[in-house]
Amino acid sequence: MELIKDREFGGERPLFASHGLMLENVTVHAGESAVKECRDITAVNCRFEGKYPFWHVDGFVIKNCLFTSGARAALWYSRGLQMSDTLVEAPKMFREMDGISLENVTIPDAQETLWHCRNVKLRDVRVDNADYLFMHSENIDIDRYVQNGNYSFQYCRNVTIRNAVINSKDAFWGTENVTVYDSEINGEYLGWHSRNLRLVNCRISGTQALCYASGLVMENCTMDADADLCFEYSTVNARLTGHITSIKNPTSGHIVADSIGDIIIDGNVKAPADCIIDIRK
Repeated sequence: MELIKDREFGGERPLFASHGLMLENVTVHAGESAVKECRDITAVNCRFEGKYPFWHVDGFVIKNCLFTSGARAALWYSRGLQMSDTLVEAPKMFREMDGISLENVTIPDAQETLWHCRNVKLRDVRVDNADYLFMHSENIDIDRYVQNGNYSFQYCRNVTIRNAVINSKDAFWGTENVTVYDSEINGEYLGWHSRNLRLVNCRISGTQALCYASGLVMENCTMDADADLCFEYSTVNARLTGHITSIKNPTSGHIVADSIGDIIIDGNVKAPADCIIDIRK
């Protein structure tokens, strides 16, 4: 592997179509597509300031690096990324990628990040300003995760999340086969139009949670006081701990809680309208 150390690059495509490079303490200044159409790249202690530095890259490792805000849309159309101990200030990262592993990564401006990606693994990751995160992505494995940003995980498939704090209005809309363990999810309109959403040992807050859901399962979850008007037009099997403020027009299934405030079953309930709602004895 060729070592490039203590160098600075700028302009257009300075390392275009390179193979087998070790970049150490390298700075890429303003310009475009510095490491485009490359493979087998390792970058350690590097700084990326220009746009689109890693497009169409096959197999790359990024350690202890900085992507400044100028390095927007930095990693697209690539495969086989391992990124660790890195600060990503640039927005719109990770598009149309296959095979992403992020560990101890912070993304303070994660708006429109991780779209149309496959086979994604996150460990000890924090994202902020993360509106429209994870659109149309699949095969996602997340542990030890903090997120602030709305409309996340829309239309995702095959997702497992553990030990997370997710602050997100409209999270998990239109998802399929998502399981969340031991996590806190805060935000209005959670999980609408989802299929096979499973929540285990989770705390839920926000109005009108989990409506229009199909195959919803909740195990040992708690609902905050503002989680009202839940389960409208959903098929649900839920065993809840504590009190739930209100339930409205579930379609079918079985809901059990320690106590329930209002149960609203009116003329708008959808067939078969046979959901069983119990107070735990």
